[in-house]
Amino acid sequence: MAWVPAMTKPRQPRPTPAPPPRSNRARAVSELLPDIGGAAFRKFGFVQSSIVSRWVEIVGERYARVSSPESIRFPQGQRAEGVLTLTVVGAHGPMMQHIAPEIVERVNRFFGYAAVARVVFRQGEVRRPTRPAPRPAPRPVPADLSDSLRAIADPELKAVLEALASGLGDPIPIPVLGKVR
Repeated sequence: MAWVPAMTKPRQPRPTPAPPPRSNRARAVSELLPDIGGAAFRKFGFVQSSIVSRWVEIVGERYARVSSPESIRFPQGQRAEGVLTLTVVGAHGPMMQHIAPEIVERVNRFFGYAAVARVVFRQGEVRRPTRPAPRPAPRPVPADLSDSLRAIADPELKAVLEALASGLGDPIPIPVLGKVR
């Protein structure tokens, strides 16, 4: 008996999705950055970039000084029970291994579901979180402006106007042609 190929229907090509309609408007850079940054973070294993930017809030300042998240790897086709890889400064590795269950709990609490099942540590250099420079003390409000601000009942508006008035009290010299007036 001879082999005869089964009769099949010819394949129909799948329709390609239409590109989104163009709005022909200028877009702010802030609209574009989440897309660009999101692609880069996904490439390195981060579902959300916020785990990197908010690491100090997640684990606390003490542990953030000696560790930083490197990647989160999930099992194929899943977004849960992943492996979080942390870079840890030298001798702090054993301490971080002891608190690994707490780190898993905090990261999962941050995500709102069981995103991380275990933590893997790698020794390396960690950038220390930088603190913003302290703001200078506000200058006193000039007397003639403070009298007119007393009549304002809204405390928030009053605070904003006082801050604005304190900036007017002692003007910063403006350089003109290489000279300071």
